Amino acid sequence: MRGKKWDIFCRVVDNFGDIGICWRLARQLAAEHGLEVRLWVDDLASFHCLCPDIDPDPILAMQMLHGVVVRRWDTPFRIAAGAEKSILPDVVVEAFACELPEAYLAAMASRQEKPAWINLEYLSAEHWVGSCHGLASPHPRLPLTKHFFFPGFVSGSGGLLRETALLRQRAAWQADAVATWQQLGLPSLSPEETAVSLFCYDNPALPDLLNSWIAGRSPMRCLIPEGLALAQAVNCLQTAPLHAGERLRQGNLTVYALPFSSQENYDRLLWSCDFNFVRGEDSFVRAQWAARPFVWHIYPQEDAAHHAKLDAFLALYCAGLPQPTAEACRNFWHAWNRVGKDNAAKAWADYWQHRAELSAHAKKWAAQLAEPVDIASRLVDFCENLL
Repeated sequence: MRGKKWDIFCRVVDNFGDIGICWRLARQLAAEHGLEVRLWVDDLASFHCLCPDIDPDPILAMQMLHGVVVRRWDTPFRIAAGAEKSILPDVVVEAFACELPEAYLAAMASRQEKPAWINLEYLSAEHWVGSCHGLASPHPRLPLTKHFFFPGFVSGSGGLLRETALLRQRAAWQADAVATWQQLGLPSLSPEETAVSLFCYDNPALPDLLNSWIAGRSPMRCLIPEGLALAQAVNCLQTAPLHAGERLRQGNLTVYALPFSSQENYDRLLWSCDFNFVRGEDSFVRAQWAARPFVWHIYPQEDAAHHAKLDAFLALYCAGLPQPTAEACRNFWHAWNRVGKDNAAKAWADYWQHRAELSAHAKKWAAQLAEPVDIASRLVDFCENLL
């Protein structure tokens, strides 16, 4: 293999999504493909939330973790940093159009053998992704060419992040429900109780949903990591702030406050629950690997541009469902994302009547997604062909 040295550049835009994806990719490239990976990050504090082993000290310029060299991305950027003077990689990944530093671009352009330059794009199920995946974009001034790499759900795209052992680990975790809750440090789930995890942006639909669970006939266990979603839930319930390890019961709803966890622990939370509320991109993909029903709170964009992206995924996801179940799924996803006028509580009640079909479909969907090669493997092959 020629492309052994890789640099990944990541700017933290919405606290966790961008660095979450880049960190998973960097670790997989190092662990499963034997690559020398440097991850350049501009926000170590947000990174520390997802990976507590990262030292968030802003003075620390470099640290090594899980086989990956983590570098602090300073502004202004200094290409001749310490002992790494003049050392450039074989592959440069510019995550989510974060724009490489000018000094770094100039160093790339001055090299006789140019590195493979990849712009790793955001995930989308929209039909145009296949036609744009892999396209070349020459730099307007420098002798460099960037290639666009689009994650996706269908052939012709870059695929999805999935570690080789992920599905085996999930199956082992889900095999023993009693041990699952013990390992999470929570009481065992009663037979009539439904467990949901909640991770979302600020959402006007949340109060109606929580109130419907309080007044509902069946007990609901809502597990919320510390952060925006927990603060909003506490405000909706008009109670004092909840801290990690505390719980609150109102009617048939019990809210458990969890610490904001590492990626590994968050995966286990998704595997444990009957239903998962997720947001952004990283947790969206991990919810699908959990093989459990879920709803996606898509990142809101101006002029409702995110609605098309939401519906593009729903078209794929609901294709294998019976018509009434597919309609209930679309209605709840739309209500949760404030598309149309449906009430989230009513939409949830309709949706959860189809839980048997939804649970079976979630397992089939995860198995279907696992058939193609994962994104890390595709990216390695793509870059080898460029070098």
